[in-house]
Amino acid sequence: MAQATVHPSDLDPSQVAANTYVTRRRFTRVDAASLLSVMLVLLTVIPAPLIIPGATDVGRPALVLAMLLGLWWLLARLNPRLVLVGPQPLRWALLMFILSMLASYVVGLSRGLTTAEANSADRWMLVGLAFAGIVLTAADGLPNWARFTGLIQVFVWCGAFMAIIGLIQAVTRVDVTTYLNVPGLEAKGWIPAFEERGGGVRVASTTGHYIEFSAVLASCLPFAIHLARFGPTRARRRAAGVSAFFIAAAIPTTISRTAIVAAGVVVLIMMSVWTWRLRYNVIVLVSLLVIGAMATMEGLFDTFVTLFAGASQDKSVTSRTDRYQMVLDYFVQRPWFGRGTGTWVSPQYQYLDNQWFAFALTNGIFGVLALLGLHITAISLAVIAMRRSTREADRHVCAALISTQFVVIIVGFFFDSLSFYTYVGVLALTTGLCGAVWRFTHPARTVRTSIVGSSTGSTADSSAH
Repeated sequence: MAQATVHPSDLDPSQVAANTYVTRRRFTRVDAASLLSVMLVLLTVIPAPLIIPGATDVGRPALVLAMLLGLWWLLARLNPRLVLVGPQPLRWALLMFILSMLASYVVGLSRGLTTAEANSADRWMLVGLAFAGIVLTAADGLPNWARFTGLIQVFVWCGAFMAIIGLIQAVTRVDVTTYLNVPGLEAKGWIPAFEERGGGVRVASTTGHYIEFSAVLASCLPFAIHLARFGPTRARRRAAGVSAFFIAAAIPTTISRTAIVAAGVVVLIMMSVWTWRLRYNVIVLVSLLVIGAMATMEGLFDTFVTLFAGASQDKSVTSRTDRYQMVLDYFVQRPWFGRGTGTWVSPQYQYLDNQWFAFALTNGIFGVLALLGLHITAISLAVIAMRRSTREADRHVCAALISTQFVVIIVGFFFDSLSFYTYVGVLALTTGLCGAVWRFTHPARTVRTSIVGSSTGSTADSSAH
């Protein structure tokens, strides 16, 4: 499917001030897309346990860069010589989320914390800053559709790399991530080992957990499918198709219910914008993947059937349900702002494996509403952008963004997703991209000029444009 190399809206002049316009079709050596791409590579290629020496687990290079991105956005917002104008609804939703975290952080400090709780609370606030930096840079920093497409291309390549690592681990049972050591970094914290389940082995690739690995791949899959359909060249479409195959093939290697549920959510939402022919092709591809997985990993099919059919007797499920009463008892003690951001520290307290319950305990009703509001805002912006779009490719990528937000809402019931920083980075990126597509499709030229970079515009009479 041949696509135009230049998106039509990228050629439109955009208004940055009275009678002043800039072209959106401009590139700089270092812009938001390039820095976000570097962040993605650092986040996915470097194994999760590797951090800057002397730092906590927040000292991952990708998170440090994300915090700097937040500072860059702030400077661009305050500097009148940089172009960052126009409204952005995602900023307000993010502000409410960060303020809710800050309020719960203060509540925690006021009640008195153990050393472990205080350290965890500090880490959560730092991760919150990194999260905000990625969201704001993606939402406001991408100048045009071309740079947007380039960024999701990097995301797909990173996802394919992680998938190939995971497939190698599953087939050979060799942890190849040990060969990805980066000079100057040190390993800290829990390193995911291979876990036997149902005759197979669960793998985590470069992430910090098997379920995190599946959630990251499920978030990457719709963009791989998008580029396989709408890539700018035939070579790139084929490369994206191969990447989509590896990503889809690696999802079952985590041998988890979350993997199947997340992938199912993505496919169901994406089907709404697919043709019947594409739906048929995807069904055939999934069938081939299932047959191949069954042939390579003996007993895999029976294992997945048992995971769902025998869920009521599965200890990983019953251990979660048995904690419901305990969660309720803690929640009613501090229902509004919770016990304090990040203060539910495992194993000091029990493992919950449920992000929504954990967030209700630590951040209360206001925190849960703020987090849910952030997701709903992102979904709404992507839906609005889809309705505004006139090109099939634009509608398709909006559907991909919508699917990633539903994935994070659902997988939050299966594991404590915000405690795993590779997924936090991916979540922040896809959330910010929802704000970007809303801006790209906005009819007002002033709104479309929210770009972090130096102004290269020219002054002209507005009636001439």
